Amino acid sequence: MGRWDNKRQPYDSVVAAVPVSVPYQRFTPDPAHWWLARALGDLLRGAGLHPADIDGFTVSSFTLFPDTAVGLTQHLGLTPRWLDHIPMGGASGVVALRRAARAVQAGDASVVACVAGDANHVDSFRNMLSSFSRFAQDASYPYGAGGPNASFALLTDYYMRKYGATRADFGRIAVAQRANARRYAPALMQEALSLQQYLDARPISDPIHLFDCVMPCAGAEAFLVMRADIAAELGLKTVKILSTIERHNAFPDDPVQDRGGWAMDKDELWDMAGINPDQVDFLQTYDDYPVISMMQFEDLGFCAKGEGPAFVRGHDLEISGSFPHNTSGGQLSVGQAGAAGGFLGLVEAIRQLTGTASDTQVKGAKYGVVSGFGMINYDRGVCSAAAVLAKGSQ
Repeated sequence: MGRWDNKRQPYDSVVAAVPVSVPYQRFTPDPAHWWLARALGDLLRGAGLHPADIDGFTVSSFTLFPDTAVGLTQHLGLTPRWLDHIPMGGASGVVALRRAARAVQAGDASVVACVAGDANHVDSFRNMLSSFSRFAQDASYPYGAGGPNASFALLTDYYMRKYGATRADFGRIAVAQRANARRYAPALMQEALSLQQYLDARPISDPIHLFDCVMPCAGAEAFLVMRADIAAELGLKTVKILSTIERHNAFPDDPVQDRGGWAMDKDELWDMAGINPDQVDFLQTYDDYPVISMMQFEDLGFCAKGEGPAFVRGHDLEISGSFPHNTSGGQLSVGQAGAAGGFLGLVEAIRQLTGTASDTQVKGAKYGVVSGFGMINYDRGVCSAAAVLAKGSQ
């Protein structure tokens, strides 16, 4: 923690709106630019806006290289006065939301398009991993550990040994999300998944098996952050931002990660939101592997540290259950469209709180929490973020 008290300001007069998901594809010949452009086009049409109305723009993408948000302004015909590029993987959605909201609140922008998307060519994933970070280039990829499976196997094994979790505990998360995905038409994995099928699946990197892993794909997600009066003028359904947190490289002295930055800032998250975990109607966690979702249950305050296994045994995580979690199916069943995976839960949360989630709608949802996690190095992910959202104008 810092030396001085953090005097956070509420997000008055700023809202989120117009959730957009460009349907995922396993492989695509189109570049990331195409996916991001399609998401932006859907945003504009959904809000009744023109490109000139967008004066803020933020982008997250792994496969946009060598371009960044700057290059996209010319490519997409935008002239923003506020611009951000957020290379934080699974934390990108919440970080984009909170930074865009502060920009609008400060008057630096009025309408910010927050867009994430990635291509997935046949060789995209290998190429991305080889240049994911300097650590990946120098200390991981050359020695055959060319992906996240080995790292998350380490985290999963450590968590299991420390807290007594079993594979079946993680399986309850994956199985519930598959049930949710079967109600979300764009999800790439629609076949039913039983707990026994999860347990019997082929091993990938002990103790991780097939259904612990996300499937790389192509796709895009997007939403708008804007002044509340503009949203009202446009007649848009909106979501209120009650609080957000963001933390990087939390608990660096932990030998292996079993907690994230949420644990450092959860009191601030709830104090600023003015509600407690018991009042939340659904939770959307970043779920590249089930162990990370379980950590978020604990670190966000839904249960105590180490009680994640008991929590999933005692709750129904499906849409109509006692604790709706990753209501679209999450990345484990929808697919992981690169950096768009960091926006997936946030876009679904906006749908939930604007009553537009269709078959995945949680009945009577008023409050939702979204959390993000990203940028894994050998024994930890370094980015974490979370937001508490509330139903706004309908």
